[in-house]
Amino acid sequence: MSGHSKWSTIRHKKAATDAKRGKLFTKLVKEIMVAAKQGGGDIEMNPRLRTAVDVAKSQNMPMDNIERAVKKGTGELEGVNYVEVTYEGYGPDGIAVLIDVLTDNKNRTQPELRLTFHKKGGSISEQGSVSWMFDTKGLIVLDHNVADEDDLMEIVLEAGAENLESDGQVYEVITSVADFDQVKQVLEDKNISWNLAELTKIPQNMIKVSDAEKAKKLITLFEALEEHDDVQKLYSNADIEPSILENLS
Repeated sequence: MSGHSKWSTIRHKKAATDAKRGKLFTKLVKEIMVAAKQGGGDIEMNPRLRTAVDVAKSQNMPMDNIERAVKKGTGELEGVNYVEVTYEGYGPDGIAVLIDVLTDNKNRTQPELRLTFHKKGGSISEQGSVSWMFDTKGLIVLDHNVADEDDLMEIVLEAGAENLESDGQVYEVITSVADFDQVKQVLEDKNISWNLAELTKIPQNMIKVSDAEKAKKLITLFEALEEHDDVQKLYSNADIEPSILENLS
């Protein structure tokens, strides 16, 4: 299995089982607000909002919270004005790190993230230094018991997916941005449930990390960055040895 979403999958598992759940809800509300502000409050006409709402529902966010976030985004309720920023940097041993941020104050966020990088053995870099290493794709993660692999492969490829990968525990369906909603809809029409469905950034090449100490330094950086209230998503080209991740999860 590729390593591009393993950290993402573990992050969502952790958020569902510990005190980070409240922080996850805050990040999801921000995404819903920005999506509604940019494309309107109708999820049928706004793909980004539809994806944000689906992710919120998958994390069991109450509908009242979702509807309130949509209304704040459209201006029906008073809300904070967030702007989108992407920061690029390097972790220990030159591992690429890309961060999607929603902030109401860039002058506060950037120095705080720069300090976090510095404390954890990394550094923020110039715009464009890291982003070229990543492609934006659709990602759908499903439990391995939802379908036979050959049957699922046939379903998703016919629906327009680019690839299906498996590690024996979960499937990862990779799509283009354009085909993401269609593939997800086909799975829903066939009553095949998914754990995670989102647009993500996938590295073109992975760097294998099999040394436990180096992996722990990276994960310490990842966790510190994701603790920041303004950080929505974090991407990296680190392919951390699965056994190390499992021990830490």
